[in-house]
Amino acid sequence: MGDPIPLPVLPWKDCQFDPINPTDVSMMEGRRSEEQAAGTPFWKAQYTTNWMTPAFYGLFDAFVMKSSSRGAPFLGYDLFRPRPIAYNNGKPLSGTKAGGGAFNGDAVLQSITNSRAIVVAGLPAGFKLSPGDYVELRMSALVRSLHRIVESATANASGVVSLSIMFGLDIQHFTTAATIHFEKPSCVMTMDPGSVSAPKSWAGREASFSATEMFFS
Repeated sequence: MGDPIPLPVLPWKDCQFDPINPTDVSMMEGRRSEEQAAGTPFWKAQYTTNWMTPAFYGLFDAFVMKSSSRGAPFLGYDLFRPRPIAYNNGKPLSGTKAGGGAFNGDAVLQSITNSRAIVVAGLPAGFKLSPGDYVELRMSALVRSLHRIVESATANASGVVSLSIMFGLDIQHFTTAATIHFEKPSCVMTMDPGSVSAPKSWAGREASFSATEMFFS
């Protein structure tokens, strides 16, 4: 399997990016409900473009071919939250780390408290993270884990912050060897078969597709 490819730069219009938590609910006698979570949570996405020129259509068509089931997976992320909301000004993350050196959105996983709490270092002092921001943990190009931050947090003067995340991290496969990423935090995805719609007419030139996270080890 080849390394995942990035989403192309297109006039994107809509993005739906949601976590799926496989759950079974049974309605029991005596007004009782039984809920059971089973399996690993994963991400689903739906992408739609604006009206596209022939040049943009060419990029989209090539992307569909390259990321098909016979090609490579791609890196899916929330187009409307590509970095922490406090710094989402249309420019990549930048600044200076508390310990010195340029900051580009990459950081260090200092420790794993439990599956829903991690400690991150290598940030600028005072770096702010808000509920709904994303954090990516990366063991390799194909082994990534994407999470939403669920509580506000601010890095201390040393550039260290404790984060509450959901859904939980798979601590059997992710260790402190993982790197941390806040710029376009992504998961590895594949297009859902038959989901691509790309009419080519003067009246309609909007393309769309859906995708599902893939797991590799």
